[in-house]
Amino acid sequence: MIIGVHALIYSPKAEQVRALLRDVFGWPSVDAGGGWPIYAMPPAEIAVHPTDGALREELFIMCDDLDATVAKLASHGVELAQPISEERWGRVTAIRLPGGGELGLYQPLHPTALRLSPDR
Repeated sequence: MIIGVHALIYSPKAEQVRALLRDVFGWPSVDAGGGWPIYAMPPAEIAVHPTDGALREELFIMCDDLDATVAKLASHGVELAQPISEERWGRVTAIRLPGGGELGLYQPLHPTALRLSPDR
């Protein structure tokens, strides 16, 4: 049935975002045809939050040490899009993507479902 999650980032600077995923994050890729790389991401999880407001979807990458991750990203020229905030569920920020846009980044302080993946 469901075999995974395929996330998309649209950017006017797609090559620079691809370089971030490849060179900074170190994610391997396959050629989907015609030189279009698709990157392997770490295991994923999904949560559903209730809302009375606007419908939305968010994409966050997770780390086990936010300060160390932010320092490593900064050494590659990656900038934070917002200050780090301390929430009861985790430490959270976002990074600026080349060409605009943001990608959420957080260190969870709650149990995660990552190890529950069927192929783990």
